[in-house]
Amino acid sequence: MNPELKLCLVCSPGGHLTQMQRLMPAFEGRDYFFVTHGSQYSRHLSRAYLIPYRQGYIRERITWLSTILVALRILLKERPDVVISTGGGEMAVPFCYAGKLLGAKIIFIETLARTTTRSAAGRLIYPIADLFLVQWESLLKLYGKKAQYWGNVL
Repeated sequence: MNPELKLCLVCSPGGHLTQMQRLMPAFEGRDYFFVTHGSQYSRHLSRAYLIPYRQGYIRERITWLSTILVALRILLKERPDVVISTGGGEMAVPFCYAGKLLGAKIIFIETLARTTTRSAAGRLIYPIADLFLVQWESLLKLYGKKAQYWGNVL
């Protein structure tokens, strides 16, 4: 990856954030920022936008709409070249679509926890991803030709 590219690392906190943090050696020396929910898991991040989390079915739908607006604001301000996500649909989907709309490349890494089924975020981001990685060979046939298996990257 070109060291001059600006990266947006977007994921929900908890396991998705842990998986993103395992990738940090690949981002060393690069200009990047995180986008995640504010939580005990994300408070330590130094260069991060922490978005409040709203729970519940109706709130989740409203959250997606409001998160798209937040995503556009942040991405217009930061102008990343690449949006990288390890998931958490409430964060990954709005940011990946907003990033694509603004011309960023999209890299999605399906969570290590998905071994035999596709995630909702994966299903929604797959069509727009420039690079779509799965961590289990069994997922290749579920996603299609664009999906790539590089082994367990996390």
